[in-house]
Amino acid sequence: MDAADNPGLPLTWRDGYARLGPRFATPWQATPLPDLRWLSVNHRLAQDLGLPSDWWQRPGMLEVLGNGRPLPGATPVATVYSGHQFGVWAGQLGDGRALLLGESCPPAGNAMGPQEWQLKGAGRTPYSRMGDGRAVLRSSLREYLCSEAMHGLGIPTTRALSLVASPGVVYREEAETAAVVSRIAPSFLRFGHVEHFASRDMTDALQQLVDYIAEQKFLQLPATTPGRERALAILDAVVARTASLMAQWQAVGFCHGVMNTDNMSLLGLTLDYGPFQFMDGYDPGHICNHSDHQGRYAFQQQPQVALWNLYCLGQALMPLIDDVPATVAVLDSFTPRYEAAWQQRLCAKLGCTPSAQAQALGEDFLRLLARQQADHTVAWRNLSNAVRDWSGSLEDTHEFHTLGEMVGQDATWQDWLDRYLLVLIQDTDWKPSVQATNQTTSGVLAFHARGQAMRQVNPSVVFRNHLGEIAIRRAREGDTTEIETLLSLLSSPFDDHPDMTSYTAPAPAWAQSIAISCSS
Repeated sequence: MDAADNPGLPLTWRDGYARLGPRFATPWQATPLPDLRWLSVNHRLAQDLGLPSDWWQRPGMLEVLGNGRPLPGATPVATVYSGHQFGVWAGQLGDGRALLLGESCPPAGNAMGPQEWQLKGAGRTPYSRMGDGRAVLRSSLREYLCSEAMHGLGIPTTRALSLVASPGVVYREEAETAAVVSRIAPSFLRFGHVEHFASRDMTDALQQLVDYIAEQKFLQLPATTPGRERALAILDAVVARTASLMAQWQAVGFCHGVMNTDNMSLLGLTLDYGPFQFMDGYDPGHICNHSDHQGRYAFQQQPQVALWNLYCLGQALMPLIDDVPATVAVLDSFTPRYEAAWQQRLCAKLGCTPSAQAQALGEDFLRLLARQQADHTVAWRNLSNAVRDWSGSLEDTHEFHTLGEMVGQDATWQDWLDRYLLVLIQDTDWKPSVQATNQTTSGVLAFHARGQAMRQVNPSVVFRNHLGEIAIRRAREGDTTEIETLLSLLSSPFDDHPDMTSYTAPAPAWAQSIAISCSS
């Protein structure tokens, strides 16, 4: 970057992962796109990074985040990794359309810590194979909005700082225009980075990678010594983070769509937004990726697939750990960790203290949703509101009437509701008579507080496919207002949005025709 074009941001730039050397990353330049323009900038993330309000208007920033112009002190690189795709070893992969610009060191007092800046769609790299290295507006917009939606939900994720558009043509199923999304994360390291060096018997490089991960403090590891202890500690941390992430995905009905090992983050982040979907009608067997013909990555399969991927990671670390029983013990801790995290999430959604009884109620509620394919997000939000507004009498359940209509007003529903209300009464340590018609103020307040707490884990709005489709169509016509509306809504998903009911309502019938695949 020329001195005249230095944007003068209050950040220090350095080579992060790139400093490991040419075995890990290849210095590379982006292929410029014509006529770049800002489509959207994420001011919330910019503020978190400590950037000034006019950061995006400063000379050179559009070229940095659209065409990968090098930052002072950092060398753009494409990283190499390998991995399993749809359960089959795919060999060498790598950043085929991503370019790591460098690592930013925040200003003093900033809580975010060092962050890697990466462009997606910046052109071909040495790892593009048969690809063009580009990303289309459609997929870039989806990732830009969904990563912020996940952040709003409190789910670990990479984030997106900007969306840059170009009239340059990219061919997928049809001719589309190009876009570049800038992604921010402490690290974009994947399971596949570890698999790459293990598969090539490059034990010294594998050790170098493990030491880098430990020294960067990504995983907040306990004090370890290089070698077996450090590699095992990393595996344990990744297992714990992945188990937590899977419970969070399942709790909000998020389908990733393509959980290959090269799409799994070592930091437990949601990574690579391709054929993702927040479920509309609840169906545990839902397959959101139209390229997934065997249903490998169906919604209910995600925790088990995560465990399969972790076994691949454990195998890749074996040259350093060299202890099969210890490795298997760490890997086998995934299931109890996931089950504990899932119970906690599910019971919080119900407003109940975690217990086997409460978890059974939660699983039964999901079965009620599944039999009618009731809207997942709306049903849980309605349940929260019903508890918040309930008078406390078992005879007075009119607030649950709408929810009953969603899941089917029959004996199964009524039985579940009776059991649920009794558990809530017991959970609040409040013992009104079953026949009581006038409840104490303290009891009503107890349920109000319980419902309010449920509303902080059961969102009113998620990034549904049809909302993304509307934003895409309008953006293609030059109207970016829908992007900004969604960016604002998705940053506060637990708030009520009474004037935005079209965003919080169940998906319209036409949304069923939206097809998403690996090109999305």
